[in-house]
Amino acid sequence: MNLSQEPDQAFLNPWSDEGVTLLAEPPCFWRAIQPGVIEGVGASADPALNDRIEAFLAQTRKHRKLKTPITYASVPAVLENVSFRKSMILANDRIVLSGASGQRALNQYRWTNEAAEFDPQKRLQDYFAHSLEANIGKTLKIDPAAVTPDVNFAITSRNTFNYYHFVSETLCQLCVLDGLDFQGRIFIHFPNSEKKTRDFVLNFVSVLFPEYKGRVFFERAPKDYDRVLTAFDLVGVHYLNPHLEAEKLDKLALSKQVWQGQTATVASQNMLQMNVVSSALIALRERALRMIDGMDFSDLPRKFYVGRDTRQSRTRHMEGEDELFDHLRLFGFEYVVFENLHPLEQVALMANAEVMISYHGAGFTNMLFASPKTYVIEIGTLQTAMTRWGDFWPLANAAGCKYISFFADYKGVKPGEDPKPFKDELLPAALSHKAAGQLMAFVVSLDGHMPEMPQPDDLLRLARSLFRADEVEKALAILEANEKLMLGHFDLQMLLADCCKQLDVPNSELIALDAAFRADQTRWQTLIRMIWCANRCEQPKVILWALFRLQTDFPDRHAAFLKNHEWVRYVV
Repeated sequence: MNLSQEPDQAFLNPWSDEGVTLLAEPPCFWRAIQPGVIEGVGASADPALNDRIEAFLAQTRKHRKLKTPITYASVPAVLENVSFRKSMILANDRIVLSGASGQRALNQYRWTNEAAEFDPQKRLQDYFAHSLEANIGKTLKIDPAAVTPDVNFAITSRNTFNYYHFVSETLCQLCVLDGLDFQGRIFIHFPNSEKKTRDFVLNFVSVLFPEYKGRVFFERAPKDYDRVLTAFDLVGVHYLNPHLEAEKLDKLALSKQVWQGQTATVASQNMLQMNVVSSALIALRERALRMIDGMDFSDLPRKFYVGRDTRQSRTRHMEGEDELFDHLRLFGFEYVVFENLHPLEQVALMANAEVMISYHGAGFTNMLFASPKTYVIEIGTLQTAMTRWGDFWPLANAAGCKYISFFADYKGVKPGEDPKPFKDELLPAALSHKAAGQLMAFVVSLDGHMPEMPQPDDLLRLARSLFRADEVEKALAILEANEKLMLGHFDLQMLLADCCKQLDVPNSELIALDAAFRADQTRWQTLIRMIWCANRCEQPKVILWALFRLQTDFPDRHAAFLKNHEWVRYVV
């Protein structure tokens, strides 16, 4: 692969270049889907680090989430003059931009040309922009008869030892064969040594795709074909697609700080990957759940902590793991090691789970099989939040489950010493005694218990976590049970107001907003919100009082509010 050449020579544009033929028109390129609940919580014992965690989470909520996630079509396609190189696919000597493989190719192009005289990112953006314009009026090549009996099906794998990459990027590609009555051979090509191939790779293929027994072969790249059938994940050509309905997709962005539509900035590409679920991934989930339907797995636990089999995984044991599990055991949690379970047991374990807890690792791939009622609780660090968290969003959104991450401290790193998130090796987490208590308070609250809250800040952390996890009624109950701690506390009263708003109790929301303003009278935003809430409650006297305070304390804001909201003049 020559990644130093111009992008139009390095990458294949399926609207303009020969080499890709779809078997049918995609039902759609993308569509919005129901989201899972994805949230993060700061759980560091270092206040300064916790502030940085919460700042990152706030930015992510505001600027990196789409209003709803989307699913992108993954379809069968025939490639011509094909080469499998490393974990990428070339057709007619150009790299095919399909799914995760295509995204890695773009990243590799940037890294290869870091020292070049040109800006590789600018060159890629220009390539996508010019190609998108040139593609207007063109259609993808489609031929239902492109598959002949002699054509093999071949896909690429980043490697055959990482569970996350294999299941989420490779195994799911086999689902594009569903409904094709394909009778040929299946090849999975990978770049690593055959000695590194793990048993789970063979086991999951044989168990979840039994109809292909004896026809699936693993071969190390490089490998060439004249023609081959493969899975073409259309998210890879998002920035080339002239039929995308980009305006509709842009409306799903909460802000334009990161999202740039079809302008291929690095940040916008990363955001797209976080919020997209491949249709093949959804199909893999559905296939796995069908296979356990009617089977008895009543011996499996509903609440469990997932540990590691260090013979098959990288050793990143979390500090504080034993103390945490000692507490969890008191509330009915069992200890589970995924690697020791049959593939269908792993699927059933997650499908029937109430709560899964573990520290960051590839085991969270099994979140794909969780039910929408399942809580999947991860313990990570700011480093995993910045570099790995978004990788698991598609799995949570495919399942529709509740994926809650507690971002704690770094094991072996002193307070004030920060690793470089994108350059240093991934560090294990350390769960302090206080953070373990924070997590346990959250877990037992899900079970309907009312943990004792010694300080207002402890109450705020717990209630806010429950609120963000869409457990609004539980958050409200915790706040109401700790009325004394709320007195004079602005953040707690505002959280109470948020709970009441979410539960559509405007009169109680107004009372909480009043208490919040009395706790901190420097915030004009509280008065504005009181005006809107009082209007909904038909409380004109409260509107007049809030307007008077706004005029007295924040005259500029008062003038702007009256100018932009004519209805207030009628109340006055």
